[in-house]
Amino acid sequence: MSLATPVRFSTLPCKDKAAIAIITGLAVFVRLYKIWQPSSVVFDEVHFGGFASKYIKGAYFMDVHPPLAKLLITLTGWLSGFDGQFDFKDIGKDYVTAGVPYVAMRLLPGLLGVMVIPLCFLTLKAYGCSRLSASIGALFILFDNALATQSRFILLDSPLIFFTALTAYAWVNFQNQTAFTRHWYWYLFLTGLSLGATVSVKWVGLFTIAWVGVGTLIGLWDLLGDLSVTPGQYAKHFFLRAVFLILVPVLFYLGMFAIHFICLVNPGDGDGFMSSEFQNSLNNKGMADTPANVAVGSHITLRHLNTQGGYLHSHDHLYPGGSQQQQITLYPHKDSNNVWLIENVTESEIDYRETGPRYLKDGDWIRLQHVVTSRRLHSHDIRPSVTEADWQNEASCYGYEGFGGDANDNFRVEIVESKTKPGKAREQVRAIETKFRLIHQMTGCALFSHKVKLPSWGFEQQEVTCAKQGTLPNSIWYIEHNEHPLLDASEDKVNYPKISFWQKFSELQKVMWDTNNGLVASHTWDSRPESWPWLRRGINFWVKDHRQIYLLGNFFTWWLTSLAIVVYSVFVFIVVLRWQRGYKDYYAPAVKDYSWKVGSNVVGWALHYFPFFLMQRQLFLHHYLPALYFAVLAFVVGFDIFCKTVLKRRLLVVVVSSVLVLGSISVYVTMSPLIYGEKWTKDECNRLKVLPHWDFDCNAFYADKSMYENGNSGKSRLEEAIEKASERLSASNSEELHKASETHAGEEEEYVQVYEEHDEL
Repeated sequence: MSLATPVRFSTLPCKDKAAIAIITGLAVFVRLYKIWQPSSVVFDEVHFGGFASKYIKGAYFMDVHPPLAKLLITLTGWLSGFDGQFDFKDIGKDYVTAGVPYVAMRLLPGLLGVMVIPLCFLTLKAYGCSRLSASIGALFILFDNALATQSRFILLDSPLIFFTALTAYAWVNFQNQTAFTRHWYWYLFLTGLSLGATVSVKWVGLFTIAWVGVGTLIGLWDLLGDLSVTPGQYAKHFFLRAVFLILVPVLFYLGMFAIHFICLVNPGDGDGFMSSEFQNSLNNKGMADTPANVAVGSHITLRHLNTQGGYLHSHDHLYPGGSQQQQITLYPHKDSNNVWLIENVTESEIDYRETGPRYLKDGDWIRLQHVVTSRRLHSHDIRPSVTEADWQNEASCYGYEGFGGDANDNFRVEIVESKTKPGKAREQVRAIETKFRLIHQMTGCALFSHKVKLPSWGFEQQEVTCAKQGTLPNSIWYIEHNEHPLLDASEDKVNYPKISFWQKFSELQKVMWDTNNGLVASHTWDSRPESWPWLRRGINFWVKDHRQIYLLGNFFTWWLTSLAIVVYSVFVFIVVLRWQRGYKDYYAPAVKDYSWKVGSNVVGWALHYFPFFLMQRQLFLHHYLPALYFAVLAFVVGFDIFCKTVLKRRLLVVVVSSVLVLGSISVYVTMSPLIYGEKWTKDECNRLKVLPHWDFDCNAFYADKSMYENGNSGKSRLEEAIEKASERLSASNSEELHKASETHAGEEEEYVQVYEEHDEL
C-alpha cells in the first residue's frame, strides 16, 4: 500500500529544504555543543572506548554486540592519531593528560545523531505530513534529552538510532515508488543495506528487521489480491524482496565479522571465552604439534572442555577454609603451574625406560602430580570453600617431599566416546582427540568445573571441585600438551584442526548469545521495560567536580508519545468494535490513513519495546530509544491527520504546533545541565525532580553558581561539618566536647560515603 508521493531531497520544495537546513544547523549546535566536556571517561565509554584500543592493538576481546559501530569508532580514533595505549579503564579517568583524541571519537556518534533529525523530517514527509508537522517531529527528536546525551559520547546507541532511522526512511520511500523503477530498486537496496547495518551495531536491529518483515508480508498479501499483478510479476516481487531484504543484510553482517576477525589477530582478555581451536588461530597462541599418544610419565596440560575456563592449575597458595590444602583452579593462560606428571597407581615400580612407554587407556588408575609443587591432585569428603553443596567435594593438592601419596589421590580415566574422535582415540588416550572424565576412587565423584569464580584469595580463577552429580559436559577434560622422554620425533603428532571463518563466526554468535543472556546480575542503574515509556528512572553517566551527567529523556515528548500509543490502541478497539456492529468507518479516508500510517509506526514501537519483557538480563533506559523514535513518528503522523481533518484552520494549527514545540524546548533547556555537565545549583536540581523516582544526585551541585567561579573555595559538605564541629568544640565542659567530636565524625563519615559513591560512578 502506497503511503504518499515519493519524497527525495532533490524534489522537495524550497521551503522544505530551508526547514531541513535550519533544523539540521540547530541540531549541529545541540548535539555537538561542548562535546569536549567532560574531558574524562563517561559511563560505557569504559567499554566501547576500550574496544577501540583493543582493535588498534589487535588484541582479541569479547563483546555481546556486533562490530560495526565499534569499528567506525576505532577508525575515527585511528585517523585522529589514537595509538590504542589509553585503556579507558575507569569512569572519570582523564583524557587530556593522556593525549587521547576523544573529541574526534565522540564526533562520530555526534554527527550520526545530527543526521537522524533530517531523516526524521524526510520520513514524515514520505508519510504525507505537512512541512509544519515534519518540523515538529524533527524538533522532538532534536530536543530529546536522552537522544542528545547518547549522541555526545563514545557509545553505540547513536549509530543504532541513525541506522534505524535510515531504514525507516528507505522503507517508507520504497513503498511510495512505482514497482521496478530505478528509484524502487534503489530504496529496496538501501532498506536491505540499512537493515544489515542496524543489526551489525546491536542485535536490537533484529526488531527493525521484524518491522520491515511485517510490512513485507502485508505488501505481498496485498499484491496477491491485486488482479493487475501477473503471477510472473508476483514471483519477481517475492524474489527481489528476498534478495534485497534477506541476502543483502546477511552479507553485510557477515562482512562486518570478517573485518572483525581480520583486525583481532592477537591474544587478548577475551580469548578465554572461545574454544581452544579458536584460540589456536590467534598469533602467539598457536600450539606446536604434540605427541598424540599419552603415556605414564608424560608431562601434560589438561584443559576443561565445556566452560573454556582454561587449564587445570595449582599454585602454592592454600584454601582459607575446608582442608586448607593447596588450591586447584582453572587458569585461562599458559603457565608452568598448569603442568602435571602422570603416575600409574598399580605399576608405580616399573621402569619404563626398560619396558618402553605404557600408554594410557580407558579404565586406568592414575595419579596427577603437580610438577612445580610436587603435590598430587587430591579429593576427599570435605565441602568446597565456595560451592558448599552436598554433592560437591573439595579438589585440592596434597602431599610433601618423599610422600608416596594415598588412595585419595587415585583417579580412574573414563573415555567419553560421544565426545571423542572416532578411531584409536576411543581405545587409548590421545592428546586433543580423546575426551575423558577423571573419577575419584574413594568417593566416586568426577573432577568438575563450572562458571563460578573464586574470591580474591583464589585470584578470581575458576573453581574446580569433585562432583558426584555434576553435569556430564562440565566434567569432561582433554590433554592439550604432552611430553615424554621416551616419545621420539617419529611419534604420531597432533594439533588443533584449522578453524574456518564459518566455524569462528558461528562459535562467536553462540558465545555472544550465551554471554548476553548471562548478564542477569543487578546493576545500580538498571530498570525494567514497564517504566520506560513513562520515564520513571534514568542512568547516572558521570559525576565529578560538582557537575553531573544523567541520562533522562524529555518528559514532555516521552509522555506525549506514550499517550499517542494509548490513543491509537483505544481507537483500534473502538473501530473494530464498530466494524463488528456493521459500521463502515474504514471507508473514511482519514480513518484509513490514521489506521495504516500511524499503525505502521505503532507496530514498529511495539516490536522494539515488548521483546524486552522477555529478557531477564540487565536492561537500561537507553534500550527504549529505538522504540521512542517510532513513537515520535506515530504521534506526528497522527497529529498531522488530526490537523488536516479536525483543526483545519491554519492559525489554530500553528498555535497548537507552537505549544508542542515550545513545551519540548522548555524541558530540554531546563534539563540541559544534566546533558552537558554544566553548572547547576542544588535548588534548581531539586525543582526539576518532577517524579520521585528520578535519582540524580542534587547534592553533587554547589548551593550557588558563584561557587563554581571560585573553584574549590566554596564550602563542601565536609568543610561545613568541620565548621559545625569546631563551634561545638568551643564548649567548656568535657561532655560537650565529646558530643561535638561525635557529631563531626558522623558528618565526615557521611561525606566520605557520598564521595565514594560519586567516585565509583
